[in-house]
Amino acid sequence: MADKRFFHNSGPYSLADIAQVCQADIYHCSNPQAVMIHDVRPLNVATPQDLACYHNSKYLKDLKNTKAIACLIQADDIHQAPDHLPLLVIPRPYRAYAQILEHFYRKSEEQKKTKSSVATTAIIEPSAIIGKNCLISDYVVIGRNVEIGDNCCIGSHTVIEQGVVIGQSCNIGPHVSISHSLLGNHITIKSGARIGQKGFGFDMDDQGHVTVPQLGRVLIEDQVEIGANTTIDRGSNADTQIGKGCRIDNLVQIAHNVTLGDHCVLVAQVGIAGSSQLGKFVIAAGQVGIAGHLKIGNQVKIAAKSGLMRDVADGQTVAGIPAIPVREHFRQVSLLSKMSQKK
Repeated sequence: MADKRFFHNSGPYSLADIAQVCQADIYHCSNPQAVMIHDVRPLNVATPQDLACYHNSKYLKDLKNTKAIACLIQADDIHQAPDHLPLLVIPRPYRAYAQILEHFYRKSEEQKKTKSSVATTAIIEPSAIIGKNCLISDYVVIGRNVEIGDNCCIGSHTVIEQGVVIGQSCNIGPHVSISHSLLGNHITIKSGARIGQKGFGFDMDDQGHVTVPQLGRVLIEDQVEIGANTTIDRGSNADTQIGKGCRIDNLVQIAHNVTLGDHCVLVAQVGIAGSSQLGKFVIAAGQVGIAGHLKIGNQVKIAAKSGLMRDVADGQTVAGIPAIPVREHFRQVSLLSKMSQKK
């Protein structure tokens, strides 16, 4: 159960109301308006007041033994559920679970907005434009000609440098720095992220290193989430671009001139070298390294700890160092294992 000190639960809601939220069909319940849902919890800890979710066969035992008052489930798994358990049947239970949690706890964010204010310790240049209903926390620094849209929250000790534009309904955590960047709407940036700093660009020879000026920007489209302590360098002679709906985990490094297509997912400790281009819906699992100047197609999947050193066509799944098609990678692993066992 979410701690009431940090999250506001707006329930209870009837099972019928919850079904409407996620457009689910109701099974095993003759009067869904009378079944009241007070919270959403995992199968193994749910109480007779809670809704649970079954979306993974690893938790079949928990489904059989759950004390939940109702459960989200897909149609193919109805026969696995206890006969007495009311069900909300939907093709993607975990997505519905997220929607319902949002329904219960969205007021946690709304409450922040009702306390909108500018802290007396914040330093804001007179030329900056701050939208309506914004919360500017203690020791925030906002530079010249910055534009911030309506309904934004800026965490304490965050620095937003000259000329940055931030759209509406953005949530910027504490100790973030943003420069040389244009941000869209509904963007979340978690604590400690660094957006728009100078990239790692220089020319090397035996006389020493000559730094290349980094004159580009960072462009971030709507509905992007950026994790804690992630860095996104501004472009050098072009822009670094983050497409709509991308999900970027903690401790990710995105170098200058990188382009992410819409809805990419980068898991923790991914590093992308300069000028590489990723298509839409690319998934890079934890600790993937991507060399510079590569073109990675749409819907490519890159397995954890892979080192990608070549272009990848649409739809491929790759693994290993250097990364190769995943089936070939596992054949090589199997052969090496067999060879090492020979006497």
